[in-house]
Amino acid sequence: MLQIKNITKRYKGGKEAVSNLSLDIQAGDIYGFIGHNGAGKTTTIKAVVGIIDFDEGDILIDGESIRVSPINCKKKLAYIPDNPDLYEHLTGIQYLNFVGDIFEVSAKDREDKIRRYANDFEITSVLGDLISSYSHGMKQKLAIISALIHDPKLLILDEPFVGLDPKAAIILKNTMRSLCEQGSAIFFSTHVLDVAEKLCNKIAIIKNGKLMASGNTNELTKGQSLEDVFMEVADHA
Repeated sequence: MLQIKNITKRYKGGKEAVSNLSLDIQAGDIYGFIGHNGAGKTTTIKAVVGIIDFDEGDILIDGESIRVSPINCKKKLAYIPDNPDLYEHLTGIQYLNFVGDIFEVSAKDREDKIRRYANDFEITSVLGDLISSYSHGMKQKLAIISALIHDPKLLILDEPFVGLDPKAAIILKNTMRSLCEQGSAIFFSTHVLDVAEKLCNKIAIIKNGKLMASGNTNELTKGQSLEDVFMEVADHA
């Protein structure tokens, strides 16, 4: 579903934010992407969703290059950034309908999904309010719902649990599992290692833009906690 093939991203001065990174995320995977601040996680994610370009390599979404076919690729994915940048002059329901229009979601499907997810995340009562009045957590919930209403084949999330209350975090984790059971793939960054260990069937650890370890979660940890594995990589690799 998502192939990151030897991508390198350089910033001014030649500094490599991401260096020759390759990952393969398949349908059904919940793939955790972990690393310290500045490791290259967000740069990688922004390259995957087409926000920034990269210098070498390629990124394929369902077999198509994000460079060659950006529109086709973006139709198949949904992206939730760590700090949702929403149109605050709209109400919540106006924003969701706007996203539904972009992805050509039918009126019935849109209504059903908005009702279900808004009830699940407990924001139905504020959908008529301006987004500018929302708390960070409410904006995060709205961004999550907007990402789900077109049934993405690939869901990309950057620190999705930041700002969510415990109940919303549980609902999001259950929703992620349900999507993957239906054949979608999820690739997300997180600093919450215990969540990644319990939720993800695959993990990748990045340090200074370079892939340090990756694979099935059980094989990667080998009886250790993910926290121990991460600290070993962070301290000694």
